[in-house]
Amino acid sequence: MLDQLLARAVQWGSLSRLARLRERPLEVQAQVLRHLLVRAQGTEWGRRYGYNERLTPAEFSRRVPVSTYEQLYPELEKVMRGQSDVLWPGRPQWFAKSSGTTNARSKYIPVTAEALHGCHYRAGRDMLALATHFYPQERLLAGKTLSLGGTHTANPLRPPGATSRAGDVSAVIMQQLPRWAEQLRTPPLALALLDEWEEKIERIAVHVMHQDVRTLAGVPTWMVVLLRRVVALAGVPDITHVWPHLRLFLHGAVAFGPYRELFRQLIPDARMRYLEIYSASEGYFALQDQPESEDLLLLLDHGIYYEFLPADQWASPNPRPVSLAEVELHRPYALVISTNAGLWRYVVGDTVRFTSLGPYRVRITGRTKHFLNAFGEEVVIENAEAAVAAASQATGVAVRDFTAAPIWFAVGSATSRGGHEWAIEFASADSPDLDRFGAVLDATLCALNSDYAAKRHRSLALAPPRLHAVPSGTFEAWLGSQGKLGGQHKVPRLLNSRDVLEAVLRAASCPGHN
Repeated sequence: MLDQLLARAVQWGSLSRLARLRERPLEVQAQVLRHLLVRAQGTEWGRRYGYNERLTPAEFSRRVPVSTYEQLYPELEKVMRGQSDVLWPGRPQWFAKSSGTTNARSKYIPVTAEALHGCHYRAGRDMLALATHFYPQERLLAGKTLSLGGTHTANPLRPPGATSRAGDVSAVIMQQLPRWAEQLRTPPLALALLDEWEEKIERIAVHVMHQDVRTLAGVPTWMVVLLRRVVALAGVPDITHVWPHLRLFLHGAVAFGPYRELFRQLIPDARMRYLEIYSASEGYFALQDQPESEDLLLLLDHGIYYEFLPADQWASPNPRPVSLAEVELHRPYALVISTNAGLWRYVVGDTVRFTSLGPYRVRITGRTKHFLNAFGEEVVIENAEAAVAAASQATGVAVRDFTAAPIWFAVGSATSRGGHEWAIEFASADSPDLDRFGAVLDATLCALNSDYAAKRHRSLALAPPRLHAVPSGTFEAWLGSQGKLGGQHKVPRLLNSRDVLEAVLRAASCPGHN
């Protein structure tokens, strides 16, 4: 059958390449760096730092500074204004726009032709190859893949007469998909790239109700919104009545643990499978290459050279990343990448820990700026999401979204204690047992994080967590108020600032909140 022939064609090349990067990772990464240096040696940046094919990884790390987005922005601005050969040969026509989650200013990441084809598309094909290899009996390519994305507009800094565009990375990718790949997905581009999110959800739901959807791909938060609307329009108990052949969800952008129970309710089919992808505006970093393990295989031959910044270097004015050969198991690292889009020793902000060194597999632990550490408790997103998932399972409720922030010590009080305040949106309108939920959440955090447990001991430094169950739609309303509906925008879940929590609670009009 045609779908089976296509599956074999997709698997050809991808599976053998993935095997090679598992078996010879350091050799693969050395080749990637050498290619990047040769391609960029004639650019402004390459000439500034003496790029050439003989530059060793050690010399590269000595010569080239580690840069945040803000530090690299003067060069990125030149690229956006149409100057050629700045960070990478040529003049990019596309930019991935990312609002960031702690900074309201948008970030613009170049998406070169090399990055599009050698990173994003290559990784997408790899994921498709693995999925069809894992589940051949499901014939995933005989139906459609439902993918949600953002939109794109003109590059705001383009020079007169230029046609460069900027938008959510999913929109950039969808707009330029090869014809064969576009034929596998739904909805059509005219709907997928609509700008107004509420209209987009409604029109997509109407369209996809009548498609043979077998795979979902996207951010869990927004996929839930769409699935619920499809179920409501169809007037059925769950989505299996609409798409009886639905078997796979390729998910990313946020941790899936807090959503797992919610998806079980929406798709109550034991044959449903879930695979995680790890991609961002800057590139496609890793994917789940084992169906029974949530560890993610680092993609080492996709045009990205990796370094890793240990936690004790995150706030250093002169950070010193380590190479892939030097990483250790279970330690937290921030990603530092050099890419075929012209990002050089760029701090992504995401943090990972290695679960395997042979091959190199990771789990995402959060972001360098997204954690709760107001009192030395060092709670990272990985802790929080595991605790929410445990509390959800213990109380039989599903969580749609949440955010947490510190409760500061009261000025002038000798007995005031710090704490954490949580706004949680549950999937059901039924009132959850907040006391029980909070107790399990607290106990799980204590079990996972010794620093948190020490601060919570006898409630001497930290009081028990304070929880608010906010009404359905609260987080969506808050995102809308920030102009961040749709695409890969998501709620910042842990912040040492109370700004987001206060805004969410105001949007929810929680009783007792000022």
